[in-house]
Amino acid sequence: MLIRTKSDIPSSEITPKQVYVNRRTFMAAAVAGLAVAAGKRAFGDTGKGSTPPLEKLATIASPLSTPGLTLTPYEDITHYNNFYEFGVNKDDPARNAHTLKTRPWTVKVEGLVSKPKTFDIDTLLKLRPMEERVYRFRCVEAWSMVIPWAGYSLSEFIRQCDPLSTAKYVQFLSDDNPKQELLPWNAGISWPYSEGLRMDEAMHPLTLLTFGLYGETLPNQDGAPVRIVVPWKYGFKSPKSIVTVKFVRKQPMTTWNEMAPNEYGFYSNVNPNRDHPRWSQKRERVIGAPIWRQLQPTLMFNGYGDQVASLYAGMNLLKYY
Repeated sequence: MLIRTKSDIPSSEITPKQVYVNRRTFMAAAVAGLAVAAGKRAFGDTGKGSTPPLEKLATIASPLSTPGLTLTPYEDITHYNNFYEFGVNKDDPARNAHTLKTRPWTVKVEGLVSKPKTFDIDTLLKLRPMEERVYRFRCVEAWSMVIPWAGYSLSEFIRQCDPLSTAKYVQFLSDDNPKQELLPWNAGISWPYSEGLRMDEAMHPLTLLTFGLYGETLPNQDGAPVRIVVPWKYGFKSPKSIVTVKFVRKQPMTTWNEMAPNEYGFYSNVNPNRDHPRWSQKRERVIGAPIWRQLQPTLMFNGYGDQVASLYAGMNLLKYY
């Protein structure tokens, strides 16, 4: 019999009691949400697909995980979200995202590739061993979390896509389904949500193709069933509920950069020296931390400078923000 030592157990399995209680509360709410969704189908909602309950993921500890961080409680991670397809308030996605159907789900690969492909979500889940990676997550609104994500390096997926040498950028498009996403008009955004990375950023081992958090599949409000996480960039550079990956030659248009280019640059690296026009980025509020520890200095590249600063050598990071 294999007996795991504490060092072998992913941090998501060493969960404080209060967080565990919160998780059970959330699961009860999720079940209630599924019941509501089932009721809608019974009374005429004939939309295809389903939202399966959260499932445990078999994960291995990753050497790329950031050590020494206190995890943000599950309740905060799943109830304090930006997902404007389901509302602009932080608690809107948890309340509304049960309408998102995550099965069946496919991800199309287009653009500068040897051959266009389509991946089923279950194929992607089995493509590589699932790693648990604890990352800092920093929002441009000057708040942050520490989240135990589950996934594998995006580079593993990109190799399966077989991009051409002429592909310099990767564009990601999120799901755009007005029948499921009830409040997208409220955000004033042109849909579908679009994000992009330079190829070397996308191939960096820290960039994560993400399927879960806290050892379970992603809740809908956190970007189910698959999203990107780029830990050294602001959170909006980590698109949710991806349906298309496109390899392109030129820098793609991205949602927030298109809407307000003076506020949201294409690179969007965490940089405390480059303030947002309407607020400072020098400090951040740590969600879920005790009140006396909530305000902390913002770290350059969100603390990942040793790993990623070389990607931007020689660039003016106040200009290319």
